[in-house]
Amino acid sequence: MNRLDHWSGVESRSRAELRTLQEEKLRLQLTALYRRSPFYQRKFEAAGAVPEDIRMLEDLAGFPFTEKQELRDSQRACPPLGEHAGALLVDIERVHATSGTTGTPCYVGVTARDSALWREAVARAYYSQGVRRESVVVIGFGIGFFVGGIPVKQALAAIGATTVPVGTGATDRLIDTLIDLQADVLTCTPSYARHIAEHLLARRGIEPSDLGLRRVLVGAEPGGGIPAVRAALQETWKATVTESVGNGDVIPIHSGECEAQDGNHFLVPDMVLAEVVEPSSGAVLDVDRGLTRGELVLTHLDRQCGALVRFRTRDHVEVRSDPCPCGRTGPRMVCLGRTDDMLLVQGVNVWPSAVKDIVGGFAPRVTGELRIALDREGHHLDPPLHVVVEVNDRAAIEPGEIERELRGRIVASCSVSFVAAGTFPRTQTKEKLLWRRDLDPDPNSAGA
Repeated sequence: MNRLDHWSGVESRSRAELRTLQEEKLRLQLTALYRRSPFYQRKFEAAGAVPEDIRMLEDLAGFPFTEKQELRDSQRACPPLGEHAGALLVDIERVHATSGTTGTPCYVGVTARDSALWREAVARAYYSQGVRRESVVVIGFGIGFFVGGIPVKQALAAIGATTVPVGTGATDRLIDTLIDLQADVLTCTPSYARHIAEHLLARRGIEPSDLGLRRVLVGAEPGGGIPAVRAALQETWKATVTESVGNGDVIPIHSGECEAQDGNHFLVPDMVLAEVVEPSSGAVLDVDRGLTRGELVLTHLDRQCGALVRFRTRDHVEVRSDPCPCGRTGPRMVCLGRTDDMLLVQGVNVWPSAVKDIVGGFAPRVTGELRIALDREGHHLDPPLHVVVEVNDRAAIEPGEIERELRGRIVASCSVSFVAAGTFPRTQTKEKLLWRRDLDPDPNSAGA
């Protein structure tokens, strides 16, 4: 592995160098934000502070979090971009919107400088995953309103790769493009990569591996970092599967894997400051001490429109800071799920992504598709946890096999039932693992 084969020199800077850079940029960012944003003026006043009080990174821990609902309220009070935007619409190059999977979508304004930084961030991530000038990349993400679409296209152009922006909603056209252009890279959500593979086999009788893809780059939903999901995709496509992670309110991609496939390097320390906090108390955790699990909190260091301070992403991550052979110095993280998706079964924390990983280990007897069935609103559940699993052949597997494995690994009582392969709808965007069957008793529409 070439230790110098990085898109940006920032990726290999020492911790000391980065700290100096971050503290300088943080002071500049907070001063500008205080001047431009009534939203943050109020937050500073409520905290009894001024920007000059934050001189070191540790000082930031005393500043209150910014919550997603505050951004929605800000935009309702001052449409369209909100009091937190700190920029006029006339200065905005384009507007995106977050997905709204957990509530009302938020508009995200992007200035010309913001756009250039986004392009740089995504280029670092795609380069780290092996995209080069000779690559032919088919984009299976939404290109329009989706925060990541246009920046992905721009970043691939910056790298010099041949880019085919097919987008979502046209699976047959995407497959034709993969074949006709002999593309070697596909980028999309992990659930869409699985759907394309199933479509190839069921509708065309083509083995996905026959297309000759070398790489499948996934993101926009938890899955690419789940060992069973990754293994199944790599086996299906006979291609290297790597993941990148971002946040629509903050930056399209902040972390991406390298050839080691051993967690997502945080690649934008000059643009965004990352903290990991204990979800319930909000206490900052030390990520330099072995393996750390907590909620990812992000602060902009260089953003003109919509700069955020201590934004709670609600992404529950596992972080390591041990050295990587690639030479990148950013801590590596895997997104385990969202803290607002976590279930409590008789006091036991259960992550839907962990359930998916365990069930996926029974492939090929199972398809990998499942839903966790909920009978009411809320995350506190009475046992057992009801898991509905798609199977290819009911005679080849018993529910008890999966129930025992789930009980042994997540330490919670589980009940497993089966449905036929193809029952749950496939998605080209974000996959939903939770199914409120009290609202919709039909499993054929669960998660659509």
